[in-house]
Amino acid sequence: MLQCARRWRCGPRGAFSVPVYPASEGFRGRYVLKRVFMAADPGRVRLRFAARAVLGIGLAVVVCGLAGHSLAGAVTGGLAALLALFTVTDATVRAQALTTALLPVVGLPVLTVAAELHDHPVARDLTFLAVVGAGVYARRWGPRGHSLGVFAFMTFFVAQFLHATTDRLPELQAAVLLSVLTAAAVRFGLWCYERRLPPAPVPAPPAGTGLARATTRQAVQAMAGAGFALVAGQLVSGQRWYWAVGATWWIFVNTASRGETLVRGFRRVLGTVIGIGLGLLVAVPLEGAPTPTAVLVAVCVFGIFYTAAVSYTWMMLWVTLLAELLYGLLGVLNPGLLALRLAETGVGTVGAVLAVLFVLPITTHSVTDAWIQRALRCVHACTAEAAALLAGVPGADPGGRVTELEQLLGRVRLSVAPLVHPLNPMAARKRRARHVLALLDGCAREIRGLVAVAADPEASHDARLTTACRRVEAAVEALTDGRDFPVADRPLAEEPALAHLHGLERALAELAAPLRSPSGSPLVGA
Repeated sequence: MLQCARRWRCGPRGAFSVPVYPASEGFRGRYVLKRVFMAADPGRVRLRFAARAVLGIGLAVVVCGLAGHSLAGAVTGGLAALLALFTVTDATVRAQALTTALLPVVGLPVLTVAAELHDHPVARDLTFLAVVGAGVYARRWGPRGHSLGVFAFMTFFVAQFLHATTDRLPELQAAVLLSVLTAAAVRFGLWCYERRLPPAPVPAPPAGTGLARATTRQAVQAMAGAGFALVAGQLVSGQRWYWAVGATWWIFVNTASRGETLVRGFRRVLGTVIGIGLGLLVAVPLEGAPTPTAVLVAVCVFGIFYTAAVSYTWMMLWVTLLAELLYGLLGVLNPGLLALRLAETGVGTVGAVLAVLFVLPITTHSVTDAWIQRALRCVHACTAEAAALLAGVPGADPGGRVTELEQLLGRVRLSVAPLVHPLNPMAARKRRARHVLALLDGCAREIRGLVAVAADPEASHDARLTTACRRVEAAVEALTDGRDFPVADRPLAEEPALAHLHGLERALAELAAPLRSPSGSPLVGA
């Protein structure tokens, strides 16, 4: 159970299942290379995720070809299959299948509207902005809303990419349907490895109402940023303006605060720059030659899926190279087009940055506090379940709570990443954030050790365990309320379960100092 819990941190359901990017990504080249290509992959989940994507997308393109579709239809189908395999991150296979079935229900109407408005720029632009806002707002309904929002946006984007008009609409719609069906057949029939793993809960974003809800504020921000990108992008290029809007959109994906968005924007630009440099060496000389381009497209698809969970910069490198290869197939790739892509990416990044700084800003601290508080409460829940298992309570199973804790800690790392980024000039805050992460990781280690002991059939109930668990509960409550709490003396000799509980209690006590600002106010709770 613990092994499976660790697996899910690698994002087996998709790139959107809480990726944990290196805080120093993009600066320490050797470290990043090692992190990407030598990162732990328990059960080869990332490898299978990427290999299945190549198979599913490849089959989708073949099916479109057999159906007599043009190159534009095959490209549309391949991208639809990629999204179906990449964005669906529901907690169970049944829920994933339902979300996949709903993708065309959302995507086909959007594709139709995009084609109908092709010759009406003002209506097209306003509709595109509405799709951006609705796509971000849909995240309030969890993984399914997120997946459908991404698919809707990308469907409109692809229509601009291919200059889709109503006369090509039947072919493109058929390509979407065939490709989603093919991807589903691969994911849920031919290669459904998720059936061998337990469902892992994906933590929902912090709740709220009205403009206090993060998804509402982000929807407004995304529309504002996309509006800037759309106008400025059209000033840069009347043909490729949608690249700027796409850059703004993808910077907002998987972010929940001002700091996260700024870091993601930096990584997007860096990955695009590297990808363009690679494209000049690889894609441009190919001049759209079918066979080598098809091979490299498969490599790019594998790279996108394999690196998404560990490095956004590397994922963007592969995405950029994939786009370049597709433009090579369409016969329009040249160095000037690559320079234009870089310029539009810069415009989109500026739009996202301006939006998160000046439009209903969501501070990094407020988001981090919310995730840390949820993680601490999960620590208590894990402890209670483990104690119940030791006491022989029927149905007690701390394994699910451990999985949830792993997910929450992954989200904490993502939210803290801006504070520990090399560009952050505040050294004291950076040290403090790293200390918090280290102590939370220490809590997780003690929890895993406690659960391992509790799973031992030889373990039995001890009254001291109940007392120790109550101390942990009191420690969590005091920490989230901003109060100090004493730590009991450690016995000279103690059982393994008690040792883990004592270590957990001490780690919680040490968290009190770094979780408070220099003025003494707590970062979580009150």
